Amino acid sequence: MKTFCGRANPTTGSMEWFEEGEDYDYHQEIARSRYADMLHDKDRNVKYYQGIRAAVSRVKERGEKAIVLDIGTGTGLLSMMAASAGADFCYAIEVFKPMANAAVKIVEKNGFSDKIKIINKHSTEVTVGPDGDMQCRANILITELFDTELIGEGALPTYEHAHKYLVQEGCEAVPHRATVYVQLVESRRMWSWKKLFPVHVEAEDGEKILIPPSEMENCPGVPSVCDIQLNQMPSSDFSTLSDVVTMFSVDFSKPVQSASTYYRVQLEPVKSGKAQIVLSWWDIDMDPSGMINCTMAPYWVKPTSALQWRDHWMQCVYFLPREEPVLQGEKLYLTACRDEYSVWYNLQKARAGVGVESPVCRCRAHLLWNRPRLGELNDQSRTRQYVQALRKVLKTDSVCLCISDGSLLPVLAHYLGAKQVQCMQPSRIDLLHPHELWQAFFKANHLEDKIKIIEARPELLKPSHLEDKKISVLVGEPFFTTSLLPWHNLYFWYARTAVSPHLASSVTVLPQSASLHMMIVEFQDLWRIRSPCGTCEGFDVQTMDDMIKNSLNFRESKEAEPHPLWEYPCKSLSDPQEVLTFDFTRTVPQHCLSTEGSVKLLRKGKSHGAVLWMDYHLAADISISTGLMQLSDEKGNCEWNPHCKQAVYFFSSVIESEIQSDPTAVTYAINFDTKTGEIAMDFKL
Repeated sequence: MKTFCGRANPTTGSMEWFEEGEDYDYHQEIARSRYADMLHDKDRNVKYYQGIRAAVSRVKERGEKAIVLDIGTGTGLLSMMAASAGADFCYAIEVFKPMANAAVKIVEKNGFSDKIKIINKHSTEVTVGPDGDMQCRANILITELFDTELIGEGALPTYEHAHKYLVQEGCEAVPHRATVYVQLVESRRMWSWKKLFPVHVEAEDGEKILIPPSEMENCPGVPSVCDIQLNQMPSSDFSTLSDVVTMFSVDFSKPVQSASTYYRVQLEPVKSGKAQIVLSWWDIDMDPSGMINCTMAPYWVKPTSALQWRDHWMQCVYFLPREEPVLQGEKLYLTACRDEYSVWYNLQKARAGVGVESPVCRCRAHLLWNRPRLGELNDQSRTRQYVQALRKVLKTDSVCLCISDGSLLPVLAHYLGAKQVQCMQPSRIDLLHPHELWQAFFKANHLEDKIKIIEARPELLKPSHLEDKKISVLVGEPFFTTSLLPWHNLYFWYARTAVSPHLASSVTVLPQSASLHMMIVEFQDLWRIRSPCGTCEGFDVQTMDDMIKNSLNFRESKEAEPHPLWEYPCKSLSDPQEVLTFDFTRTVPQHCLSTEGSVKLLRKGKSHGAVLWMDYHLAADISISTGLMQLSDEKGNCEWNPHCKQAVYFFSSVIESEIQSDPTAVTYAINFDTKTGEIAMDFKL
């Protein structure tokens, strides 16, 4: 059976329909899954195996049969560990059908079909009894249901149900317990992801300061966790105000409650400052004694131990509802509230009552701007570049139209003297009524009648929207909330083409052009998410490798994927190379834009893939890069734009380059289809 799927094209802005096979979603899910990352997580796998062996031994020592329930089995790895450790039987539950099918094959290939039964159901639907999915309740409960926040994948309700219906009282559990740790910090960088700072603009008539509306200042933001690779956050970017404190722990061997609750700890700041952020992570003890421990603690907490890189479990950044000035040694109370799936924090100076409601954004700004976008808008040096470029092109009689989502450019254009300023936010028209946020913004800055919001898509722009004037300056950052890959913001070019009947013949377009850049890199760790595993702790998981490879070939393999590379260190093996240019002073051409060439590998290393990004050329000597900010040294270490995701194209095979008199080259072919707005690429090593 085929299905027609509609999807908005992020580059062209048009709605497109595709005929997809019924297994398309599965392929996409598998291709983008983190199974490979988990199988490469040596620390996790070794600790699970040790914990499982110990649990099976404890049950056997009591003279009981070891009956295992493994919820969320994935590849079946943990059940195979249990069977090889001497478990009598394992019930392995996996709700995702393609994964359950793969687990059946993997279990069979490793010779455990007589000891492991794969059940393709949600654990809450599993039945126990002579005619049920399980003959009897289990006495060992094994799970790996955790995300970076610990409870975000529904671990608590799953455990609650399992203890009531699927396992014996007093069962063994692997892991045995989880403990959540917190640390209070001050960080201008991380706080800039939560709120908009005042924006300073040097205008002809003195400095103007754009301030956010009070609704935004007092808004708690969105409840979703901000999970990042904290190990890539330099210590110069935050200041710890407290010691690391245990916030709460969950014992998985006893009945678990998922109902909303809260935990409170008393803190004494180790130094004075502004409490803004709660950093959090967890560890799991695989055994009751806590001897087998797997931790997500960041580098400054356990500086002597070797860090295990992993992308499936990272660390959490929580934003306090408001900044609190704190003094060294004063008594503070930190409260963690949680529901079934998420956690949020409050800091109080007195032991007051606690409301357990989840924070909700009421100002709309946190719905319009995600955290990296807020960081970008708060980047004063970036704002200065736009101000410099606008100053070059704006005149006192300029009629200015800005096409970008949630952009401050219209305000900058007004402050810099444009006569008439209008703005369009194409991606947000149907979603959030962002004009309400902008009205509050304009009101807070006394700009109510100075900037007009046009609530129409570019192709529906009418002369009446512009008061029958022609646009003399068209500007964009460009930024659109629907963009995933760097070139999706080329939607600006399509919007510029759509409004061309309304442009003056002498129109200035800013940015005037864009260019696509590329560089071959070796990743320190990110390669693991796409690397085949072969065997894991002695078990053959080749079936999983093949399944991921098939799903990648289904569609993803010829596509790049977005990653914020400030979190994923890599070194360049080639120089950065400009591969395509896009001229915004002209309309989108009918023909495709193609390029072929080769790039020399100048450094020794493994070519894991190519990184691609866009640069926008605002004026002759002013450019904004969404990718490489600088190549810092001879070793090829890279500094990336921290507000944007770059595109990563993983090579299907890795080449080791040596430094030779005649360096190895990678050939490439890149094609931008102007009809679909898609970029196809191919690399040969």
